[in-house]
Amino acid sequence: MTITNPSQVLLSANELTCIREERILFDELSFNINAGDIVQIEGPNGAGKTSLLRIIAGLSRPYAGEVEYLGENITRCRDEFNNDLLYFGHLAGVKSELTAEENLNFNLRISGYDDFDTTKLLAKVNLTGFEEALAGHLSAGQHRRTALARLQHTNCKIWILDEPFTAIDKKGVEELEHLFIAHAKSGGCVILTTHQDMGIINNDILRKITLDYRFV
Repeated sequence: MTITNPSQVLLSANELTCIREERILFDELSFNINAGDIVQIEGPNGAGKTSLLRIIAGLSRPYAGEVEYLGENITRCRDEFNNDLLYFGHLAGVKSELTAEENLNFNLRISGYDDFDTTKLLAKVNLTGFEEALAGHLSAGQHRRTALARLQHTNCKIWILDEPFTAIDKKGVEELEHLFIAHAKSGGCVILTTHQDMGIINNDILRKITLDYRFV
C-alpha cells in the first residue's frame, strides 16, 4: 500500500519542556511527524531521548507543552491514539518462563489480534526452531527478536521504539530497517532512538531530531 497523503501530520509536539530531577532536558521543543516519516531521536546519554519518546507516547507528562495526534491533544483522544500506537521500550516485555511462541501469542492477543500464525511470524525474525524454547534460555538477541516479532503483525500507524537494535546482529538490523521502510511507505511512521548508524540513506524518509546534553 502506498501513502495516500504523505503530507498528513500524524503527530505534533508543541513547545515541549521536560524537567527531570530539577534539570531541564529540553524546552520549547516543537516538531511535526508526517505519515511516511522515519524519525531518529539522537543525542548523548542523559540528553532526554527516552523521556521524549515516553512523552510522545503519552506514558509521561511534559512539564509544559502538548502532543497532538491528528490535530487533537492525545489526552482527549486516548483510545484512538492507543489503538494506533505500538510502543517498544527498553524492557522488551518478554517473560522468561514462557516460550518464544507463548510470548508472541500473549502480546498479540492482549493487543486485540486473534488471526495470526506465530510460527510464520517468528520465522520472519529468524527464530525457526526456537518456537518452543523458553525465552529465559534464549540469547539476548533472540530474546529481543521474540519481542520485535509483533512488528510483523500490527495495524498500528505509529511505532515508537526505544533502542530496537540492541543485541541484534547486522543482518537483523538490516531486516528491521527494511521493515521500517515498508511501514513508512504504507502510511505509518516510525520514531526511534539508536546509538547505531542506520543504513537508511533516503533523506525523504529519514529525519533526525538531535537533543544535546545540558549541564545546567
